Amino acid sequence: QVQLVESGGGLVQAGGSLRLSCVASGSSGSITTMGWYRQAPGKQREMVAVVTSMSNTNYADSVKGRFTISRDNAKNTVYLQMNSLKPEDTAVYYCNVDVGTHSSGSYYLTPYWGQGTQVTVSS
Repeated sequence: QVQLVESGGGLVQAGGSLRLSCVASGSSGSITTMGWYRQAPGKQREMVAVVTSMSNTNYADSVKGRFTISRDNAKNTVYLQMNSLKPEDTAVYYCNVDVGTHSSGSYYLTPYWGQGTQVTVSS
């Protein structure tokens, strides 16, 4: 069972920065895509940024140019550097990893989620 431990959330003023970290442990398969999602009160969870095993990245339009996702494969860790934060970035941020495993000749891709970390940006 894969466990994800997130850290780095908190309260920051608009224009400030935060760095989120997520460490994955317990995987018996291969970690493929790693990413960050967020959910604001009353809204659906949305993708913020993802990074593939080949380090290709994709960002939500609302965070392009402000957020940077990166990963350290040796540490099974994904980071989200958030700069120029805005009040509308306030949300619970969730780490997500996809783990690929082989069983009985088939390949399975299983998503895992962290418990979430609160990011609050004050105006």
